[in-house]
Amino acid sequence: MRPLLVLIAVTAVWGVTFVQVKDAVALYPLFAFLALRFAIATLTLAPLGVRRLHSLGRAGWAAGAFAGALLGAGYALQTGGLERTSVSSTGFITGMYVVLTPLLALVLFRARVGVSAWVGAALATVGLALLAGIHGGSVVGDLLVLAGSAVYSLQIVLMERYAPRYDAIAFTLVEMLTSFAGLLAIALALGQLHVPHGWTVWGALLVTGVFASALAFLAQTWAQRRATATQTALAFSLEPVWAAFFGFTLAGDRLGPVGWLGCAVIMAGIVVAEPAAAGVLARLVRRT
Repeated sequence: MRPLLVLIAVTAVWGVTFVQVKDAVALYPLFAFLALRFAIATLTLAPLGVRRLHSLGRAGWAAGAFAGALLGAGYALQTGGLERTSVSSTGFITGMYVVLTPLLALVLFRARVGVSAWVGAALATVGLALLAGIHGGSVVGDLLVLAGSAVYSLQIVLMERYAPRYDAIAFTLVEMLTSFAGLLAIALALGQLHVPHGWTVWGALLVTGVFASALAFLAQTWAQRRATATQTALAFSLEPVWAAFFGFTLAGDRLGPVGWLGCAVIMAGIVVAEPAAAGVLARLVRRT
């Protein structure tokens, strides 16, 4: 029960930060924001993690770096989409990693995919089409978020393999450090990096860096050593619900009947596909 509660708390943190990040990147460049976010995450974990790094070995370093590169890419795509579309749309489309996970496992690992996964994917696609047609949204933004969701799907699949093998703090530190290094290089190349001003940006940086990155991914690594694949997939499917709640209460999202219908259809697809996603993850774990 405790790992499940931890995962639910993580999705709540991710849900509320959609609002903060959207406001922050309207004032401060995207890649510079993400680089500083992961710099703060790295510094948060460094005091406890540096002395544990030797336990990872070469394979652990490589695994952590790959997972970190995926996180950096996923956040770049998701945040780029969030700049262009609503908080609620971003949350529900991000939640499609529950749908995409078994399909991605089929492509990469030839895992068997049940009927529920295909039905869930079909429902989620219909929901996306409804969301894409609402006023104030952006097809480009939605597609960027969808691409980020696909990257997160791969990260979830790999974490099911990595989490039981390596020290949670050391592994998460390598993830955060790799994400920071990659995003920093892009921010410098684009000339975006400068000292941010104002509480809107700094508040978002501190909350996302400490709580939504360092502690959240540390909690994910810890929980996935103890929770079943079913529990993990079920907990993660709550992220779009939190995003919709905070988008409505804090960001004033008013998607209209068609937009909310699209969100509801996506959520239905997630719920339908969740058992298939969990089953695929469980089979991948047993193979390792």
